[in-house]
Amino acid sequence: MMKGINLARLKQCMLRAETGGELTIGFLGGSITQGSLATQHENTYAYRVFSWWQKEFPDAEFHYVNGGIGGTTSHFGVSRAVTDVLMYQPDVVVVDFSVNDEADAFFQETYEGVIRRLLSWKSKPAVILLNNVFYDTGKNAQEYHNAVGDWYHIPHVSMKDTLYQKMKAGMYTREELTRDGLHPNDKGHELVAAEISAFLAQVKECCHENEEEMTLPEPLTANAYEHARRLTIREISPELDGFRADTEEKTGHLDFFKNGWIGRKAGDKILFEIPASCIAVQYRKTVAKPALRARLTLDGDAENAKILDGNFEEDWGDCLYLEPVLHHGENKMHIVELEIMEDKEEASPFYLLSLIIA
Repeated sequence: MMKGINLARLKQCMLRAETGGELTIGFLGGSITQGSLATQHENTYAYRVFSWWQKEFPDAEFHYVNGGIGGTTSHFGVSRAVTDVLMYQPDVVVVDFSVNDEADAFFQETYEGVIRRLLSWKSKPAVILLNNVFYDTGKNAQEYHNAVGDWYHIPHVSMKDTLYQKMKAGMYTREELTRDGLHPNDKGHELVAAEISAFLAQVKECCHENEEEMTLPEPLTANAYEHARRLTIREISPELDGFRADTEEKTGHLDFFKNGWIGRKAGDKILFEIPASCIAVQYRKTVAKPALRARLTLDGDAENAKILDGNFEEDWGDCLYLEPVLHHGENKMHIVELEIMEDKEEASPFYLLSLIIA
């Protein structure tokens, strides 16, 4: 068992489960959490961990919430934590952004925003950090993420420290675990779940040992993102000049490219006025090339305009891309304007999904 972690919330969940309680087990993360490359959802690590709770506590009633969205970082995660997981009042939440976040201070701050948002939620969920890994390189962001976890005395389960090391030692080949070097296949998902379940089994062994819950400490980072908000067509009504609002009905959190704003030709514009000190723009990068590009100006500063390129250089599908525009800026009313740059014959339109502000 890890030193310095606090298991009070997790033990309380297990004690409630032992006595036939009703609990909700949630997951928040990227494509591995969503279940990419598993042949069916029941084979994913998330559902297998959920099934561990059902098997170990047969008298309890469990509910499952999966807030995984492929290709997304903790920057997006903090803005959607409520709508995708927390509104269901979870008792346990497993968090994994370790292969989508970069290993740097910016993502450490957005990740801390996720963790503080979860820990301070009314249902007081027990939080477990999961660190997945690139199996070809051993790369992930766990150094930065685990520093946050240690600050809050939260347990973390690392595939870099366990499954990846077993693969390097020759227990498994890379092909046995993953087809693309990142996303586990069915066996890979099973082994990821086994590492998490082994940790949970250790906690179960000592769940009757009393432990005081710790109070929330002061933030480790500047923590500008804890209360980040996502502004979609439901929350903000920008000034449209050529862009149009997408009226297609959205059917769920995985039905991404609906209810956004669409630019189809050169000169189409959209303008937002928003009070914030941190701003990011979320748009579609598409494999359907060529795609239109947009020029973004903040507060009329044309010299430092950003180019938002709708062309996606990878091939796994369209991406919910998040472009930071302002980080720790002046907290005031800002003007964000996008303009389509050029016409291309039969080009994919520019699709703007949201602004994320803090």
